[in-house]
Amino acid sequence: MSKPVIGKAAPKFSLPSTAGGIWKSSNLNGKSLVVYFYPRDNTPGCTTETAAFRDHYNKFKKANTEVVGISADSLDSHAKFKTKLTLPFELLSDTDHEVCNLFEVYKEKSLYGKKFMGIERSTFLIDSAGKLRCEWRKVKVTGHVEIVLAEALKL
Repeated sequence: MSKPVIGKAAPKFSLPSTAGGIWKSSNLNGKSLVVYFYPRDNTPGCTTETAAFRDHYNKFKKANTEVVGISADSLDSHAKFKTKLTLPFELLSDTDHEVCNLFEVYKEKSLYGKKFMGIERSTFLIDSAGKLRCEWRKVKVTGHVEIVLAEALKL
């Protein structure tokens, strides 16, 4: 596996979706894509970030950009999270970390001196031709979605 590189083709992927069935990045039909990876459903930072993508979703749509969220939580957990936040976009379940590893976001983390493996909050913007245009790693939630939207509007 090679690391995702700005200006090069983004990794293609497919994962189980809250819409039912398998969601495929190859089915975007000329749209750009925001893929945001987050650690866990129903945690404070992840809820805030996901709600911000929800609140700006219509602006992303006007920019011909789809949004999907990915974590290692189960589809059942995602479905509850999606309903709770009334999300207009899909959440994808990567329980085996296959796609997280493609984008190199499944990493060793540390909390209170304990080391563990987990998803590093990260966002990727892929243009309508399938090229990676922007990436944000170790994301701080406040103001992040507005920065991603500004870049999507430039495509």
